[in-house]
Amino acid sequence: MTFTEKVKKRALQLGADAVGIAPIERFAGAPVQMDPRQIMPEAKSVIVMAFRFMRGSLRGIEEGTFFSNYSAMGYGGLTYLYIPLVVINLARFIEDAGYEAFPMGHQSDWRAIDNAGVLRPGYSRPVRAGKPAPDVMVHLRIAAFLAGLGEIGYSKVFLTPQFGPRQRLGIVITEAELKPDPIYNGPKLCNRCLACVKECPAGAISATETVRVTLAGHLVEWGKLDLEACTLGLQGARYAEEGDPVTDYLPPVKGKKIAPNRYSPFYRKPPNVYKTGTAICGGKGCLRACLISLEKRNVLHNKFKMPFRRRTPWEIDWSHLPEQGEEK
Repeated sequence: MTFTEKVKKRALQLGADAVGIAPIERFAGAPVQMDPRQIMPEAKSVIVMAFRFMRGSLRGIEEGTFFSNYSAMGYGGLTYLYIPLVVINLARFIEDAGYEAFPMGHQSDWRAIDNAGVLRPGYSRPVRAGKPAPDVMVHLRIAAFLAGLGEIGYSKVFLTPQFGPRQRLGIVITEAELKPDPIYNGPKLCNRCLACVKECPAGAISATETVRVTLAGHLVEWGKLDLEACTLGLQGARYAEEGDPVTDYLPPVKGKKIAPNRYSPFYRKPPNVYKTGTAICGGKGCLRACLISLEKRNVLHNKFKMPFRRRTPWEIDWSHLPEQGEEK
Protein backbone atom coordinates (compact mmCIF):
# COMPACT_ATOMS: atom_id res chain seq x y z
CA MET A 1 0.00 0.00 0.00
CA THR A 2 1.42 3.39 -0.99
CA PHE A 3 1.64 6.26 1.47
CA THR A 4 -1.11 8.04 -0.49
CA GLU A 5 -3.39 5.03 -0.04
CA LYS A 6 -2.54 4.90 3.66
CA VAL A 7 -3.38 8.58 4.09
CA LYS A 8 -6.74 8.21 2.36
CA LYS A 9 -7.61 5.09 4.31
CA ARG A 10 -6.70 6.82 7.57
CA ALA A 11 -8.85 9.86 6.70
CA LEU A 12 -11.88 7.64 6.17
CA GLN A 13 -11.16 5.66 9.33
CA LEU A 14 -11.01 8.90 11.32
CA GLY A 15 -14.45 9.94 10.11
CA ALA A 16 -14.25 11.71 6.75
CA ASP A 17 -16.96 10.65 4.29
CA ALA A 18 -14.89 11.36 1.17
CA VAL A 19 -11.29 12.37 0.53
CA GLY A 20 -9.42 13.75 -2.45
CA ILE A 21 -5.93 15.09 -3.08
CA ALA A 22 -4.87 18.13 -5.08
CA PRO A 23 -1.25 18.78 -6.05
CA ILE A 24 -0.17 22.24 -4.95
CA GLU A 25 0.42 23.23 -8.59
CA ARG A 26 -3.34 23.33 -9.16
CA PHE A 27 -3.52 26.40 -6.92
CA ALA A 28 -1.41 28.44 -9.35
CA GLY A 29 -3.03 31.82 -9.85
CA ALA A 30 -4.87 31.82 -6.54
CA PRO A 31 -5.25 35.26 -4.91
CA VAL A 32 -2.39 35.78 -2.48
CA GLN A 33 -4.82 35.98 0.46
CA MET A 34 -6.27 32.55 -0.47
CA ASP A 35 -3.16 30.66 -1.54
CA PRO A 36 -2.22 27.64 0.63
CA ARG A 37 1.41 28.06 -0.47
CA GLN A 38 1.49 31.25 1.59
CA ILE A 39 0.83 29.11 4.68
CA MET A 40 3.26 26.34 3.82
CA PRO A 41 5.74 27.42 1.09
CA GLU A 42 7.17 23.89 0.69
CA ALA A 43 3.74 22.24 0.45
CA LYS A 44 3.33 19.52 -2.14
CA SER A 45 -0.26 18.38 -1.58
CA VAL A 46 -3.62 19.54 -0.23
CA ILE A 47 -5.83 16.78 1.19
CA VAL A 48 -9.51 17.72 1.14
CA MET A 49 -12.14 15.85 3.13
CA ALA A 50 -15.93 16.05 2.93
CA PHE A 51 -18.00 15.56 6.09
CA ARG A 52 -21.71 15.04 5.51
CA PHE A 53 -24.37 16.52 7.71
CA MET A 54 -27.45 14.43 8.24
CA ARG A 55 -30.40 14.86 5.95
CA GLY A 56 -32.40 14.45 9.15
CA SER A 57 -30.79 17.57 10.64
CA LEU A 58 -32.78 19.58 8.09
CA ARG A 59 -36.03 17.80 8.97
CA GLY A 60 -37.02 20.02 11.89
CA ILE A 61 -36.64 23.18 9.77
CA GLU A 62 -38.51 21.60 6.87
CA GLU A 63 -41.38 20.80 9.26
CA GLY A 64 -41.04 24.13 11.11
CA THR A 65 -40.73 22.48 14.52
CA PHE A 66 -37.03 22.20 15.48
CA PHE A 67 -34.53 24.72 14.17
CA SER A 68 -31.40 24.47 16.31
CA ASN A 69 -30.32 20.96 15.29
CA TYR A 70 -29.02 22.00 11.88
CA SER A 71 -27.10 24.96 13.33
CA ALA A 72 -25.67 22.72 16.07
CA MET A 73 -25.17 19.27 14.54
CA GLY A 74 -25.01 20.12 10.84
CA TYR A 75 -23.08 23.37 11.09
CA GLY A 76 -21.29 24.36 14.30
CA GLY A 77 -20.72 20.84 15.60
CA LEU A 78 -18.98 19.83 12.38
CA THR A 79 -17.11 23.10 11.99
CA TYR A 80 -15.82 23.50 15.53
CA LEU A 81 -15.71 19.95 16.90
CA TYR A 82 -15.88 16.99 14.54
CA ILE A 83 -13.85 18.26 11.56
CA PRO A 84 -11.00 19.67 13.71
CA LEU A 85 -10.64 16.32 15.48
CA VAL A 86 -10.35 14.47 12.17
CA VAL A 87 -7.95 16.86 10.44
CA ILE A 88 -5.65 17.16 13.45
CA ASN A 89 -5.44 13.40 13.82
CA LEU A 90 -4.76 12.95 10.12
CA ALA A 91 -2.02 15.57 10.41
CA ARG A 92 -0.56 13.58 13.32
CA PHE A 93 -0.53 10.47 11.12
CA ILE A 94 1.33 12.35 8.38
CA GLU A 95 3.81 14.01 10.74
CA ASP A 96 4.56 10.62 12.33
CA ALA A 97 5.79 9.64 8.85
CA GLY A 98 8.15 12.63 8.83
CA TYR A 99 6.20 15.15 6.70
CA GLU A 100 4.99 18.47 8.07
CA ALA A 101 1.20 18.84 7.94
CA PHE A 102 -1.13 21.79 8.55
CA PRO A 103 -4.63 20.84 9.81
CA MET A 104 -7.45 23.22 8.93
CA GLY A 105 -11.09 22.66 9.70
CA HIS A 106 -13.99 24.43 8.08
CA GLN A 107 -13.31 27.61 10.05
CA SER A 108 -10.86 30.46 9.45
CA ASP A 109 -11.99 32.93 12.07
CA TRP A 110 -8.94 35.26 11.97
CA ARG A 111 -8.89 35.73 8.20
CA ALA A 112 -7.77 39.10 6.90
CA ILE A 113 -10.43 39.33 4.18
CA ASP A 114 -14.19 39.60 4.46
CA ASN A 115 -16.77 37.46 2.66
CA ALA A 116 -16.30 39.54 -0.48
CA GLY A 117 -12.54 38.93 -0.47
CA VAL A 118 -11.71 42.51 0.55
CA LEU A 119 -9.06 43.20 3.20
CA ARG A 120 -10.57 44.27 6.51
CA PRO A 121 -9.47 47.85 7.19
CA GLY A 122 -7.16 48.26 10.16
CA TYR A 123 -7.14 44.53 10.89
CA SER A 124 -3.67 43.10 10.13
CA ARG A 125 -0.57 43.83 8.08
CA PRO A 126 2.05 41.69 6.30
CA VAL A 127 5.01 40.73 8.47
CA ARG A 128 7.41 41.50 5.61
CA ALA A 129 7.33 42.77 2.04
CA GLY A 130 5.74 40.36 -0.43
CA LYS A 131 3.76 38.49 2.22
CA PRO A 132 -0.04 38.48 2.52
CA ALA A 133 -1.77 39.96 5.55
CA PRO A 134 -2.51 37.34 8.21
CA ASP A 135 -4.55 35.27 8.32
CA VAL A 136 -4.69 33.68 4.86
CA MET A 137 -8.02 32.02 4.06
CA VAL A 138 -7.97 28.94 1.82
CA HIS A 139 -11.15 28.77 -0.28
CA LEU A 140 -12.36 25.32 0.76
CA ARG A 141 -14.88 24.87 -2.05
CA ILE A 142 -12.24 25.63 -4.64
CA ALA A 143 -9.83 23.27 -2.85
CA ALA A 144 -12.47 20.52 -2.96
CA PHE A 145 -12.96 21.11 -6.70
CA LEU A 146 -9.21 20.94 -7.28
CA ALA A 147 -9.07 17.68 -5.28
CA GLY A 148 -11.69 16.06 -7.50
CA LEU A 149 -14.46 15.73 -4.92
CA GLY A 150 -17.24 17.26 -7.03
CA GLU A 151 -18.57 20.51 -8.49
CA ILE A 152 -19.33 24.03 -7.36
CA GLY A 153 -23.06 24.49 -7.96
CA TYR A 154 -24.86 27.56 -9.27
CA SER A 155 -25.50 28.71 -5.68
CA LYS A 156 -21.73 28.45 -5.01
CA VAL A 157 -22.43 25.57 -2.61
CA PHE A 158 -20.11 22.61 -3.18
CA LEU A 159 -21.80 19.47 -4.53
CA THR A 160 -20.53 15.90 -4.27
CA PRO A 161 -21.91 12.85 -6.10
CA GLN A 162 -22.42 11.19 -2.72
CA PHE A 163 -24.41 13.84 -0.85
CA GLY A 164 -25.12 16.75 -3.17
CA PRO A 165 -24.91 19.93 -1.03
CA ARG A 166 -24.93 18.06 2.31
CA GLN A 167 -21.36 18.44 3.53
CA ARG A 168 -18.78 20.71 5.08
CA LEU A 169 -15.10 20.58 4.21
CA GLY A 170 -11.75 20.31 5.97
CA ILE A 171 -8.21 20.22 4.62
CA VAL A 172 -4.68 19.19 5.49
CA ILE A 173 -1.81 20.94 3.70
CA THR A 174 1.33 18.84 3.69
CA GLU A 175 4.89 18.66 2.44
CA ALA A 176 4.28 15.01 1.52
CA GLU A 177 4.09 14.49 -2.23
CA LEU A 178 0.93 12.43 -2.65
CA LYS A 179 -0.68 11.02 -5.79
CA PRO A 180 -3.34 13.52 -6.93
CA ASP A 181 -6.92 12.74 -7.88
CA PRO A 182 -8.29 13.86 -11.25
CA ILE A 183 -10.70 16.79 -11.43
CA TYR A 184 -14.27 15.46 -11.12
CA ASN A 185 -15.61 14.34 -14.50
CA GLY A 186 -18.54 12.18 -13.45
CA PRO A 187 -22.26 12.67 -14.12
CA LYS A 188 -23.24 16.35 -14.09
CA LEU A 189 -24.53 17.37 -10.67
CA CYS A 190 -25.69 20.98 -11.12
CA ASN A 191 -27.95 21.20 -14.18
CA ARG A 192 -28.71 24.94 -13.70
CA CYS A 193 -32.32 24.25 -12.72
CA LEU A 194 -32.16 27.46 -10.60
CA ALA A 195 -34.20 25.90 -7.80
CA CYS A 196 -31.70 27.55 -5.44
CA VAL A 197 -32.53 30.96 -6.93
CA LYS A 198 -36.29 30.45 -6.79
CA GLU A 199 -36.38 29.23 -3.18
CA CYS A 200 -33.73 31.42 -1.55
CA PRO A 201 -35.70 33.32 1.13
CA ALA A 202 -33.48 36.37 0.73
CA GLY A 203 -33.33 36.46 -3.07
CA ALA A 204 -29.56 36.45 -2.62
CA ILE A 205 -28.63 34.45 -5.75
CA SER A 206 -28.83 36.21 -9.09
CA ALA A 207 -30.60 34.36 -11.89
CA THR A 208 -28.72 36.31 -14.55
CA GLU A 209 -25.37 37.59 -13.22
CA THR A 210 -22.59 35.07 -12.70
CA VAL A 211 -19.01 34.83 -11.50
CA ARG A 212 -16.49 32.96 -13.64
CA VAL A 213 -13.09 31.68 -12.58
CA THR A 214 -10.56 29.35 -14.18
CA LEU A 215 -9.39 26.56 -11.86
CA ALA A 216 -6.59 24.29 -13.06
CA GLY A 217 -7.61 24.99 -16.65
CA HIS A 218 -11.34 24.44 -16.02
CA LEU A 219 -13.89 27.25 -16.36
CA VAL A 220 -16.13 27.27 -13.26
CA GLU A 221 -19.19 29.51 -12.95
CA TRP A 222 -21.71 30.27 -10.22
CA GLY A 223 -24.46 32.80 -9.62
CA LYS A 224 -23.51 36.20 -8.22
CA LEU A 225 -24.37 36.40 -4.53
CA ASP A 226 -25.77 39.34 -2.59
CA LEU A 227 -23.79 38.70 0.59
CA GLU A 228 -25.68 41.24 2.67
CA ALA A 229 -29.03 39.70 1.74
CA CYS A 230 -27.66 36.19 2.36
CA THR A 231 -26.43 37.16 5.83
CA LEU A 232 -29.86 38.50 6.79
CA GLY A 233 -31.78 35.66 5.16
CA LEU A 234 -29.65 33.01 6.85
CA GLN A 235 -30.78 34.41 10.19
CA GLY A 236 -34.44 34.53 9.18
CA ALA A 237 -34.32 38.31 8.86
CA ARG A 238 -35.09 41.14 6.45
CA TYR A 239 -35.13 44.90 6.47
CA ALA A 240 -38.28 46.12 8.19
CA GLU A 241 -40.93 47.94 6.24
CA GLU A 242 -43.18 50.72 7.48
CA GLY A 243 -45.93 49.28 9.66
CA ASP A 244 -44.13 46.03 10.47
CA PRO A 245 -45.30 44.91 13.94
CA VAL A 246 -41.95 43.30 14.85
CA THR A 247 -38.84 45.40 14.30
CA ASP A 248 -36.39 44.24 16.98
CA TYR A 249 -35.60 40.81 15.58
CA LEU A 250 -31.95 41.87 15.29
CA PRO A 251 -30.21 45.14 16.15
CA PRO A 252 -30.43 47.72 13.34
CA VAL A 253 -28.14 47.17 10.36
CA LYS A 254 -26.79 50.33 8.70
CA GLY A 255 -29.39 52.27 10.63
CA LYS A 256 -32.26 50.15 9.28
CA LYS A 257 -34.60 48.20 11.54
CA ILE A 258 -34.67 44.42 11.13
CA ALA A 259 -37.77 42.21 11.21
CA PRO A 260 -38.27 38.44 10.82
CA ASN A 261 -38.99 37.19 7.33
CA ARG A 262 -41.73 34.72 6.50
CA TYR A 263 -39.39 31.76 6.98
CA SER A 264 -38.63 32.50 10.64
CA PRO A 265 -41.16 31.69 13.38
CA PHE A 266 -39.17 33.56 16.05
CA TYR A 267 -40.05 36.97 17.47
CA ARG A 268 -36.33 37.61 18.03
CA LYS A 269 -33.32 35.82 16.61
CA PRO A 270 -32.32 32.97 18.93
CA PRO A 271 -28.83 33.02 20.49
CA ASN A 272 -25.91 31.77 18.43
CA VAL A 273 -25.09 28.06 18.42
CA TYR A 274 -21.33 27.60 18.83
CA LYS A 275 -20.26 30.79 17.04
CA THR A 276 -21.65 30.13 13.60
CA GLY A 277 -24.75 32.27 14.01
CA THR A 278 -28.22 30.89 13.59
CA ALA A 279 -29.08 29.17 10.31
CA ILE A 280 -32.83 29.78 10.59
CA CYS A 281 -33.40 29.43 6.84
CA GLY A 282 -31.83 25.96 6.83
CA GLY A 283 -30.50 26.63 3.34
CA LYS A 284 -34.03 26.75 1.91
CA GLY A 285 -32.72 27.45 -1.57
CA CYS A 286 -29.03 26.53 -1.70
CA LEU A 287 -29.38 23.32 0.36
CA ARG A 288 -32.92 22.03 0.56
CA ALA A 289 -34.22 23.03 -2.89
CA CYS A 290 -30.96 21.81 -4.44
CA LEU A 291 -31.15 18.51 -2.56
CA ILE A 292 -34.75 17.95 -3.66
CA SER A 293 -33.81 18.60 -7.28
CA LEU A 294 -30.79 16.29 -7.19
CA GLU A 295 -32.74 13.47 -5.51
CA LYS A 296 -35.55 13.75 -8.05
CA ARG A 297 -32.97 13.31 -10.79
CA ASN A 298 -31.60 10.25 -8.95
CA VAL A 299 -27.97 11.32 -9.37
CA LEU A 300 -26.78 11.01 -5.76
CA HIS A 301 -25.19 7.88 -4.29
CA ASN A 302 -26.68 8.37 -0.79
CA LYS A 303 -30.30 7.33 -1.36
CA PHE A 304 -33.37 7.34 0.88
CA LYS A 305 -36.62 5.39 1.10
CA MET A 306 -38.77 8.54 1.17
CA PRO A 307 -38.53 11.93 -0.59
CA PHE A 308 -37.27 14.85 1.46
CA ARG A 309 -40.24 17.19 0.92
CA ARG A 310 -43.42 15.47 2.05
CA ARG A 311 -45.73 18.37 2.87
CA THR A 312 -46.53 21.84 1.51
CA PRO A 313 -43.80 24.26 2.68
CA TRP A 314 -44.87 26.51 5.54
CA GLU A 315 -44.71 30.30 5.76
CA ILE A 316 -45.30 32.77 8.62
CA ASP A 317 -47.67 35.72 8.31
CA TRP A 318 -45.95 38.61 10.12
CA SER A 319 -48.48 41.23 8.98
CA HIS A 320 -49.79 41.39 12.55
CA LEU A 321 -48.94 40.06 16.00
CA PRO A 322 -51.27 37.41 17.45
CA GLU A 323 -53.78 38.68 19.98
CA GLN A 324 -53.96 37.03 23.38
CA GLY A 325 -55.52 33.60 22.99
CA GLU A 326 -55.00 33.61 19.21
CA GLU A 327 -52.96 30.80 17.71
CA LYS A 328 -49.35 31.94 17.32
